[in-house]
Amino acid sequence: MTSTNLPRRRLGSAGPAVSALGLGCMGMSDFYGPADDAQSLAVLNHALDIGINFLDTADMYGVGANERLLSRLLATRRGEVVLATKFGNVRAADGTVLRIDGSPAYVREACDASLQRLGVDHIDLYYQHRVDKAVPIEETVGAMAALVKAGKIGHLGLSEASAATIRRAHAVHPIAAVQTEYSLWSRDVEAEILPTCRELGIALVPYSPLGRGFLTGTIRSAEQLAPDDRRRIHPRFQGGNMDHNLALADALSALAREWGHTPAQLALAWLLARGEDIVPIPCTRSGARLDENAAAARITLSAAQRDAIETLLHAHAVAGTRYPAAQMGALNA
Repeated sequence: MTSTNLPRRRLGSAGPAVSALGLGCMGMSDFYGPADDAQSLAVLNHALDIGINFLDTADMYGVGANERLLSRLLATRRGEVVLATKFGNVRAADGTVLRIDGSPAYVREACDASLQRLGVDHIDLYYQHRVDKAVPIEETVGAMAALVKAGKIGHLGLSEASAATIRRAHAVHPIAAVQTEYSLWSRDVEAEILPTCRELGIALVPYSPLGRGFLTGTIRSAEQLAPDDRRRIHPRFQGGNMDHNLALADALSALAREWGHTPAQLALAWLLARGEDIVPIPCTRSGARLDENAAAARITLSAAQRDAIETLLHAHAVAGTRYPAAQMGALNA
């Protein structure tokens, strides 16, 4: 078993201490093809056993199913978990996306519903999953702040928010963490969002730090994915974009082999080396992959190695947008 003495990092200047790597739970219930609850619970328990204490879910994952899954773990191990969930992406029972809702009434409604599904009396970190452009961020964060006063949540977070939105939100109530995609193939956060977070003392929580699995080098074609795997509709996994992007995955794999790591470990080690205020949350449904990822927290990259990775990235520009066109408008809002 991997040691439980994983490095710790703090979420924001006054937030909780968490393992340097968290665990994204989305794929255990949605989007990445069939999953098995028993296997997922085994992975969740193993995460706590090896010292990963930061678990990330959302009310939209499986239309509540992911939170209900976590409730089975939390029923016996709540004290070991720094629990993060999200609200704002409203889905129908059949999974259809209905709207983004940041209205104060919905903030309260969504929080109470998440607490019930999770079977807990408080949420450690509560994110607005996507910014509602029709509701001033001050109103949304004001409602979230009221939930802090009520003891229902501990700290506030935003996901896919622009630098300007982060500043406005932080002026209402301290934001502990901002979640956004950040990896070797998604670096736009470095221009404005990451510097703003650092100025304000906010942690950055990268989701999809392994490029939705692409950076592991194991995905060679979208045909490998389950028919209902959402990655099939992501531009980076399609046609000529996929063929082009394989050069990046192959170059990363070669570098990882040369240095004695797996591609996933190298991708995570690179992110961790970007700063102590960065806490990636790779998703996995495999205990072996969980151990592999956790080992990345113990890798120290030299300056020469970091320079070599930069050279690799400059040589292999990524083809395709992060999301399908219809979803791009909700990013960096």
